[in-house]
Amino acid sequence: MSETRQHKFIPCSRAEMIERGWDELDVLFVTGDAYIDHPSFGTSLLARLLEDEGLRVGILAQPDWRNVEAFKVMGRPRLFAAISAGAMDSMVNHYTAAKKVRNDDAYTPGGRSGARPNRAVIAYTAAVKGAFKGLPTVVGGIEASLRRLAHYDYWDNKVRRSVLVDSKADLLLFGMAETALVTLAKRMLAGEAFETITDLRGTAFLAKTTPDNAVILPSFEEVSSSTDAYNKAFKLAADEKNPFSGKVLLQAHGNRQLVVNPPASPLDEEQLDRIYALPFSKLPHPSYQDVIPAYAQIKFSITSHRGCCGGCAFCAITHHQGKTIQSRSEQSVQEELERLSLHPDFRGTVSDVGGPTANMYGMRCSNPEAQATCRRESCLYPQICKHLDTRDDRAVSLLRRLRKNPAVKHLFVASGIRFDLLNRQADYFADLVKHHVGGLLKVAPESTSPKVTQVMRKPGPQVFEQFLQKFREQSLSLGKKQAVVPYFISSHPGCTLNDMIDVALFLKEHNLRVEQVQEFTPTPGSLATCIYHTGRDPFSGELIHVPLNPNERRQQKALLLWHLPESRKDVLAALRQCNREDLITTLLGHQKQAAKQAAPPARKQPKRPRKR
Repeated sequence: MSETRQHKFIPCSRAEMIERGWDELDVLFVTGDAYIDHPSFGTSLLARLLEDEGLRVGILAQPDWRNVEAFKVMGRPRLFAAISAGAMDSMVNHYTAAKKVRNDDAYTPGGRSGARPNRAVIAYTAAVKGAFKGLPTVVGGIEASLRRLAHYDYWDNKVRRSVLVDSKADLLLFGMAETALVTLAKRMLAGEAFETITDLRGTAFLAKTTPDNAVILPSFEEVSSSTDAYNKAFKLAADEKNPFSGKVLLQAHGNRQLVVNPPASPLDEEQLDRIYALPFSKLPHPSYQDVIPAYAQIKFSITSHRGCCGGCAFCAITHHQGKTIQSRSEQSVQEELERLSLHPDFRGTVSDVGGPTANMYGMRCSNPEAQATCRRESCLYPQICKHLDTRDDRAVSLLRRLRKNPAVKHLFVASGIRFDLLNRQADYFADLVKHHVGGLLKVAPESTSPKVTQVMRKPGPQVFEQFLQKFREQSLSLGKKQAVVPYFISSHPGCTLNDMIDVALFLKEHNLRVEQVQEFTPTPGSLATCIYHTGRDPFSGELIHVPLNPNERRQQKALLLWHLPESRKDVLAALRQCNREDLITTLLGHQKQAAKQAAPPARKQPKRPRKR
């Protein structure tokens, strides 16, 4: 076997270790996702990075958590085990907003469900500790990041302890974790004891003493019994999220102190370029026979940047990737495209070039002094910050350069855009509409009710209307049949039935039909989840309506899907409940016809016996 072939994948078995001549790993990664050697997957990226630093690493992908022996197949690692639930929180992965079990898992071969446990970080850590007594365990990824403090859990309907406490892990890494993980491994290799390494940014650990100058949050016991204390803790923690000025957080859990160090510093262009230049095969591990749905989605996509400065209340991206936009160089993205074009299945179509928000590539804060002390949750809400450099020259230049590649036939932007930035990005908007929309453009107004968008920290309906008109006009002038795919959320905190009726009317007036609706799911760590749990905005103290009644939640969803026949019964019920029957004809058509369509089907009456 050639050296290139030998190193095409990170080892996933003892046999693959032997092929490399290894009898021992330095670091063992455990993940709830199938192993796809692609930078979109955190475990793959971190494993490649440690490999590049000269460490021997292996990946246990979706091991059987019920069998300790499954965790021993590559032996005890020399330094530590790094554990992640995968690209999604395992509870979000497993359950719908109605708490029904999902029957599929996009990160598993064949899309099969059941390949990872509930609360995967806890289950995997327990299994690793059972397999390797005394081995340091490090937890990270989205599940660990968002659950690093005491947090409301929707599935238990209660406040749970930090996942570090519940998992009994030794260290928690939050955020993207590259710097902390590499530094940890290097310092251990240099002879430092694991338990003494407590100063890394982007980490959390348990201590018996109180660090100096820490921001003290209400304890787990307090936040689990008082919504006021929960709101206070959320606000205090939010004020310290700035990586340039954030302080250490301290939250007592019983007689132990949870210490959360400030977030890691954002990566610069050179650091990002190095990571994405690592030798990813961009293929699933060859042991898999079935298609992995998540891989099919990102197979020919390119990540141009990280971070999002939007600060939407329901979104977890800022809590994980940070608010600072971290962009790769044009050259780095171009080189990845050239490597992608050599993929055996590449036929000239790049499915996406972007990040959490595609048109934020190249954006930055223009005032480093202001950035160093900024406590704004969002750079875009309530108004776009005067210090935010929203110029589109870098984003335009990148897309134009990529389009010139002779191997590219189609290059799409599919990761979503912020339409409230496009009035400042005329060239990007023009190029987007002309070259990079595959017939349908994803945008996420989430709501068109001013009251609701205020809670969401999103722009109001006027901005969306302006964008929609401009998009349609430009598409028409180009002779392109293109449409907007709008994403909306039902039952978000702040949204009443009356609000949703207004949204349904807006959709009809603007000839928009929503095909999929995201019913609000309270995910750990987000502002919207805090409001869901406490009923108040933690920053203003304002009381917020929270849709909890199952009937109301069902009707809100139906109103967004007003055009579907199966929604009419619930739409009609919502209109009557809100005393807005006058809108039946407007929204559903002729009143008698609408009422008939919304009524349950009449039972057939048995025929009377004929008289003889």
